[in-house]
Amino acid sequence: MNFDQFLESASKIKNIPLPAEASQFKMSPPFRLKLQEIQRDNIKKAKHAGVMALFYPDDKRLTKLVLILRKTYKGVHSAQVGFPGGKLEPGDNSLMEAAVRETYEEIGVPRQEIHVLKQMTQVYIPPSNFFVQPFVGVVKHKPLFVKQDDEVEAIIEVALTDFIDESNVITERVSTSYKVDVVVPAFKLNGHVVWGATAMMLSEIKDLLKETL
Repeated sequence: MNFDQFLESASKIKNIPLPAEASQFKMSPPFRLKLQEIQRDNIKKAKHAGVMALFYPDDKRLTKLVLILRKTYKGVHSAQVGFPGGKLEPGDNSLMEAAVRETYEEIGVPRQEIHVLKQMTQVYIPPSNFFVQPFVGVVKHKPLFVKQDDEVEAIIEVALTDFIDESNVITERVSTSYKVDVVVPAFKLNGHVVWGATAMMLSEIKDLLKETL
């Protein structure tokens, strides 16, 4: 889709109610509710993070969404695809500010160029005990991406048409942080399998955008 058309349509999402958990749960791993029950006491002490679903035009003014492939490390989100973003730091005035700051730090998009359109529904992530607050934002020109090498393995530029294509919703067997292989709903985007909390957030964003596109 042409980015100017996308901007005109996406601006309408400000006034549309969020699909919320009904949309997110379509992409929820089967073990999620059980993990939340196990984590019931820890949830009270959960940390908070903000992430950014950032849309922008490519060289042909076609709409893209940027995701990142995280580095392989000793952690629950090792080598997974996600949004740019990160935890709330003492200097952040809000989760939106944290998402914008981290987007700059991880992929080099200047803060002043990011226009936030909508705050989405937060997602709780049991393995890391985080509440993650997603935001939908736009940059009105093609960004010059600069990845943070110690945290980001690759920047993934996904065409909007691929993102909203229902044929890219799949089921896949994945290895979890609990060392158990399970079959989960997922997105197949640019050859990457996107599942878990990121897929849940993407599902809500996709359903919201489809109301206006």
